[in-house]
Amino acid sequence: MKRLGCHVGLSGPLYFLGSAQEALSYEANTFMFYTGAPQNTKRKPIEELRIDEGTALLADHGIKPSDLVVHAPYIINLANDEKQETYELGISFLLEELRRTAAFGVKNLVLHPGAHVGHDQAHGLRSLLKALTQVIESDETDVTICLETMAGKGSEVGIDFSFFADFFAAFPYPNRIGICLDTCHVHDAGYDVSNASALLDEFDRVIGLDKLRVVHLNDSKNPRGAKKDRHENLGYGQIGFDALCAFAHEPRLEEIPIILETPWWNEKAPYAKEISLLRKGSFEPGWRDNLE
Repeated sequence: MKRLGCHVGLSGPLYFLGSAQEALSYEANTFMFYTGAPQNTKRKPIEELRIDEGTALLADHGIKPSDLVVHAPYIINLANDEKQETYELGISFLLEELRRTAAFGVKNLVLHPGAHVGHDQAHGLRSLLKALTQVIESDETDVTICLETMAGKGSEVGIDFSFFADFFAAFPYPNRIGICLDTCHVHDAGYDVSNASALLDEFDRVIGLDKLRVVHLNDSKNPRGAKKDRHENLGYGQIGFDALCAFAHEPRLEEIPIILETPWWNEKAPYAKEISLLRKGSFEPGWRDNLE
């Protein structure tokens, strides 16, 4: 568990410097952020985001930009090409996000694979393949697009490992694509997260562990297979602290950024405590009620 952190904001006036300060306040040594609001296409110019100051602060703590993760806006849906204008907008917006990610020095951009919206998984796969082929052929960065495993809510694609295996088998630029495994999502999709080693064995058999670039470590409010995608704080959900702690300490994930996306509790960030519990490897019942 070399890199352990959480999702942080990127807002003015400090922007990336503020993101770095927030993550360090939680004793994190990695973090994930959006380069702008996830629900729209409005973006501040790169030169206003105080990247050099944030990078310098992180360097003082031994953290490199390549240790970090950017998350693409969730409004991008490349699994449905029915509305061509919306589809093309998603492609151009993703290209811009790749350029912005590279400007931070970050190497991994997490992307939801999207929803087929009234079609089927096969249609979603074809649409995603077509879009990402166009993106990679137009992109000039070396950023890896990390497709995220999804819970199966609505018409989401990317619910099971075989979808990603089919993607890699057909994609002409496999070295530009990785996977982000979300523990809440795979649990809600029906996978057993109680045995980290067995789950990673299955991932390796179907997709290949060389494709795993990011882990989102979240408990789930839902029973296994619920397909609802509702994150919970560590130890307060249906997966449980012991399973998630074992996941975080799995030797095969030593070089993988592990990112918490757990909810705030009583308007307080849980990340400093969750990171501390994971590093110690032991749970403290009632920890949420004692957040400062």
